[in-house]
Amino acid sequence: MKLFFGEIFPEIKIDEPEQQHMLKVLRLKNSDEIYLTDGKGNAVKGNLIIEGKKISLDNIENLPFENKNPQALHIAIAPTKNIDRIEFFLEKAIEMGVDEISFIQTDHSERKNINFEKLQKQALAASKQSLRFQFPVLNDLQKLSDFLNNNDLQNCVVAHCNENLTRQNLSEISKENLTFLIGPEGDFSDREIQLLQDKKIPAVSLGERRLRTETAGIFAAAWHYLSYP
Repeated sequence: MKLFFGEIFPEIKIDEPEQQHMLKVLRLKNSDEIYLTDGKGNAVKGNLIIEGKKISLDNIENLPFENKNPQALHIAIAPTKNIDRIEFFLEKAIEMGVDEISFIQTDHSERKNINFEKLQKQALAASKQSLRFQFPVLNDLQKLSDFLNNNDLQNCVVAHCNENLTRQNLSEISKENLTFLIGPEGDFSDREIQLLQDKKIPAVSLGERRLRTETAGIFAAAWHYLSYP
């Protein structure tokens, strides 16, 4: 399946960068079959009509709507100093079906900014590669305090390394509409941990090993993915 991004409603329109990729990189030809999604669950398949630099579809067939995951997972994670590590997390988490990713800035964050546009492009590529019709929501870098004030924390947990505080086993928490907070390489500060406790956000254990930030993010995505019915 060759999956591309574009508009489905009110009319079918292939995204301009996608058209360039079809012609210049993949060298697709007239009548080649492709699949097109708007990233919102809608998708069609059809055959290419190439007229110069303009591409349209013929023999269009609507595909079944891809509903959102009823056990949605939102990972809020502090970007690592080496941005390659967080880009690797982004790709793998999307491949495993994460529904939303937020980037948070914490007291111990070494990275104070991100190239959000680049990350959006990588998220799009990962979504197409994994044949998703429902693309994940991606949120730009924000302070931890702002994230906590602007999001529903009803089913939110945090992974931190403070062994002196009680941490639940993952088997004890609900996976439905779960928000998973993951701190920076230097972990959450004592002030932030107290803030999280004041918000009544329970801490969870990811096992006996200490994991890197991006590894913890991938671990959370894989754990949630394996719980799908």
